[in-house]
Amino acid sequence: MLNHDIVREATRLTRAGQLVEATALLQRMLRGESAPEPASAVPARLGPPTIDVKANVIEETESRPAQPYPTPPRPKRPARFDSMKGFSRLGLRGPIMRAPPSASDIAPKSTRFIEGTFSNAAGSRTYKLFIPSRYQGKPLPLIVMLHGCTQSPDDFAAGTRMNFLAEEQNCFVVYPEQPSGANQAKCWNWFRTGDQQRGGGEPSLIAGITRQIMREHAIDPKRVYVAGLSAGGAAAAIMAATYGDLYAAVGIHSGLACGAASDLPSAFMAMQQGGGADTSVKAGSPVPTIVFHGDRDTTVHPDNGGRILERSTKAASSATKLLRGRVPDGHAYTRTIATDRSGRVISEHWNVHGAGHVWSGGSPAGSYTDPRGPDATREMLRFFLAHSLPG
Repeated sequence: MLNHDIVREATRLTRAGQLVEATALLQRMLRGESAPEPASAVPARLGPPTIDVKANVIEETESRPAQPYPTPPRPKRPARFDSMKGFSRLGLRGPIMRAPPSASDIAPKSTRFIEGTFSNAAGSRTYKLFIPSRYQGKPLPLIVMLHGCTQSPDDFAAGTRMNFLAEEQNCFVVYPEQPSGANQAKCWNWFRTGDQQRGGGEPSLIAGITRQIMREHAIDPKRVYVAGLSAGGAAAAIMAATYGDLYAAVGIHSGLACGAASDLPSAFMAMQQGGGADTSVKAGSPVPTIVFHGDRDTTVHPDNGGRILERSTKAASSATKLLRGRVPDGHAYTRTIATDRSGRVISEHWNVHGAGHVWSGGSPAGSYTDPRGPDATREMLRFFLAHSLPG
């Protein structure tokens, strides 16, 4: 079967609701094989190891890059590409069953982590909201955190430890939850065109949750930020592209650019080879962006990290610098910083050497984390608080 025939057949199977069969067919195409494979022959996924070590950033050295965003080495693929059971699992792999995190792993004592719901014409979503202990009605920053596939707000909060750092910095954090009814594995539907546009679909729900929190609590409207992992990272990129007037900065971990895919076949191709950004999106000035991506990510190709930044750097960058460092007993990394003509940092790209499809520097109390990496949570929060909306 030729490639275009495989894509056509996979599209037919998807429309017929045969998602497992469509996925298996596309996996064989990506491995260079021609015949279809039964869904039962698809190998099970293995989760990334978690190692309990602290990730403290060490001293960095500065050098000038030959190009703004050097392409990371392509990760060596396993002999058989890991299967995702249905396109609903696009964007994250790992174990499905794990013990839920304890309350002490999710938020510090004397703080609140409450539930809420938002509804509009696109549907309804629940969320968990972290309120810092020092909140007394003075406007504070807000970070919107979008979890990856199979995750929950509690799991994502425990793995990133964002609530603990937000308590230090006196910030609100909200975790919208994607239900299994919207996607079988609770992935944000970043690969559907209807969920890549302002004013409709999932972007309208995420923006609606953000605005609801801003109405109900004292939030500084100039300091609202959005971040996510994997499918959540791709959703965060969409929010930055479509709601640049709402978010002052965006953090994307192991994600893809807005418009990197428009359907199931293009989603798999973008994840394996890197997808281009949607240059048709017109949302004013690019939103300041910080990207983390492991250069041994075999789920979302590392090229996607650089492509996320193409739009902002082409539009506003005037200078870049390259910094290299290593976490003690952990991963080395390359950090590329781009500034505009005024010297303001507009983007950071953290290429974590040897890391896979996991949250860098995260806690093993949550899923999909690697404590050996630089602390993505701390670095994102630092980057966020250095930026605010104009006016």
